[in-house]
This record gives sequence, structure tokens and C-alpha cells, in this order.
Amino acid sequence: MKILLLEDDLLLNEIIEEHLEEKAYDVDCVYDGNEALDYIYERNYDIFLFDVNVPSLNGFDLLKQIRQRGINTATIFITSANLLEDVEEGFRSGCDDYIKKPFELKELDLRIENICRLHNISPIKLIKIDETTNLDANNLEVLKENNSYHITQKECDVLLYLIKRKNVAVSVDELSMNVWAYEDTPSASTIRTYIKNLRKVLNENIISNIRGVGYRFNSK
Repeated sequence: MKILLLEDDLLLNEIIEEHLEEKAYDVDCVYDGNEALDYIYERNYDIFLFDVNVPSLNGFDLLKQIRQRGINTATIFITSANLLEDVEEGFRSGCDDYIKKPFELKELDLRIENICRLHNISPIKLIKIDETTNLDANNLEVLKENNSYHITQKECDVLLYLIKRKNVAVSVDELSMNVWAYEDTPSASTIRTYIKNLRKVLNENIISNIRGVGYRFNSK
């Protein structure tokens, strides 16, 4: 699923982008309204995530403009404009949902999932591992040569992060900080167990052990 994120706060933009990419969404990030407009006219998206108070063209006016041009892509406002009048203007401009800052990333997940349900959007496509293997992150399954193998949510999260950093050595600390960002830090042996379980269902050479560093997802 392809998402356009309009957010001019650089740190928040990066946090949301990394979170969505870990969920295996394809995300384009922009920082002002006119830049968003250029992307919208050049590419196709499943969902727009728009901040309101952004440079050059605010989110409300941006959405009004593209709605007038017949672009009906599902849109969620994520904004600190949280007065009742702001919410009213947001919905009148054509949004499908409205999240007030600050918000938990889990809330964003729930809103996106609801939009996908209402608009019949397939949240995640199969992610290709190699010529014979795909990851179905929605159903926590590795599909390999007409067989399916269940993996846990955390195993899926580890695999998605390694895929994101394909062909790069990822340390145990990096995995810990990014996959367990808001949880207790796991031990190296715990991560090793997840990698061992993944190797049981993947081809042996997909995830390499990098001695003294960590692990690497190998992709041609």
C-alpha cells in the first residue's frame, strides 16, 4: 500500500515514516503543500496523511483543491489544529478521518486499518523474499513453494527490519532499538532465537551471520 505523508516537522516526519515502513507500507514524505501537490499529480496513492499547518499550501486548502479535481484518495489529517472548528473544517474539506496531535503510533495504525476496511484497500502486498518465497505480513506467514509457515509477530517485525536494511549488516543493538523501540530491550540470545526460527522457514543463505556485528538480509 502506498502512502503520501505531508508533515513539516522533520523529526515527526521521520518517526512516522520509519514506523509505517516497518509495517511494510510504501511511504513518500513531503514537507510543504506545493511539494505534496506535485507528488499527487505524478503518482498514485492509496492513502494521504496530511498535517494542516505546513508551508506554502495548508492541508485544508490542499485537500479542497485535489477534491475539486476529482482525486478521492482516502485522507487522514494528523494535526495540532484541534479546536472543534478545525475538525469541522477538516471534514468539510473532504477528509475521511482526523487525528489530533499528540497521538500514539498505535492509534495511527488503527485509523489506517479502519480506512483500509472502509475503502476496501489491501493494506500490504506480499513482500518478495526470493524467487520461491514471499512474506505475507498481514497473516504472519512465509509462503514458500506452495507451502505456508506461520511466524510470530516479533519474528515478522525482525524480518521486515532486515528487509528494509537489505544487504547491510545490522547489529543486535540496532535491531533492539528499532524493533523493540517501546519495549524492554531483549537479550542477544533472544534475538538469536528469532533469527534461528526465521532461518528454519527461509532459505539458508537469506540471513547471514556477520561475526562480531549481527545479521544481514541478502538480496540480489
